[in-house]
Amino acid sequence: MRISDVARHAGVSPSTVSYVLSGKRSISESTARRVRESIEALGYEPHAGARSLASRRSNVIALVVPLREDVHVPAAMRFAVSVVTAARSHDHDVLLLTQGEGPDGLRRVAAGAMVDGVVVMDVAADDARVPVLRSLGLPSVLIGVPEDTEGLTCVDLDFAAAGAACVEHLAELGHTDVAFVGQPPSVYERRSGFAERTVAGFERAARERGVRVTLHPCEPDTAREVAAGLVRDRPGLTGLIVHNEPSVVPLLDAFEEHGRVPPELSVVVMGSITPRLPHLTSVELPAEELGGRAVGLLMDKIEGEDVSGVTLLEPTLSVRESTATAP
Repeated sequence: MRISDVARHAGVSPSTVSYVLSGKRSISESTARRVRESIEALGYEPHAGARSLASRRSNVIALVVPLREDVHVPAAMRFAVSVVTAARSHDHDVLLLTQGEGPDGLRRVAAGAMVDGVVVMDVAADDARVPVLRSLGLPSVLIGVPEDTEGLTCVDLDFAAAGAACVEHLAELGHTDVAFVGQPPSVYERRSGFAERTVAGFERAARERGVRVTLHPCEPDTAREVAAGLVRDRPGLTGLIVHNEPSVVPLLDAFEEHGRVPPELSVVVMGSITPRLPHLTSVELPAEELGGRAVGLLMDKIEGEDVSGVTLLEPTLSVRESTATAP
């Protein structure tokens, strides 16, 4: 199907059809309507360039997801896929920005009118990109929550509630000595919002429930060392919360070598459950829902709606065989 076929059906010149699509020239309403009716009748789909000219939009959004060494790539890609899928349902493509460009990357895509809006991931509590987002005037949504949310649109899991839910579940089972194996140290050093909020919720719930807790940042290659230290220093430990997906398997393997397995040691995991360990009690990360919500909010902003504010999804704890009454 070509533009000349539409022109012939509508009884106009191909240039007239082009002008209707691009909006470059004023066309009488009756002629424009006839062209649109022909487009619909023939099922003609203008190419992306023509559509963007007509709407003065690129029909592209940017997804900013820095793939640092301490980022769990499978989890990041779940978000990326969810954003791409949701964007396509709105007739938008996705420009993926994976380099650690920070504010400069945002300025670059905004200056070039490359995108209609941007979804920003891996948000720090004091994120340097936030002031830039405010100054650019480019529609944006954050998957994450910085300390200063004024005028921003944010969506995320309620990580504080998730951390608290893990403690409360173990406390209900009678556990009073619990260790929290968290993200790599660099994640806390750069003040990643999801990590800080999880720890805050975990510690608050522990104080309220009178549970003894300790926090242990962890790299996947130090998981065995962390497990050995806990077995050595915490003989009364009966509960373990793991907020570090790539460390789950090596950590539990190490505990098993020391004879510490469920139900003697109750384990709760925050994040996706590996197929190797389907029995773990967990709080799943709703990447698909978060990506879809973020894109939906961004489309509302592109249309000029004021959807500023913070949306936090309530966590769901799924109880499986890895947690039991404290021995």
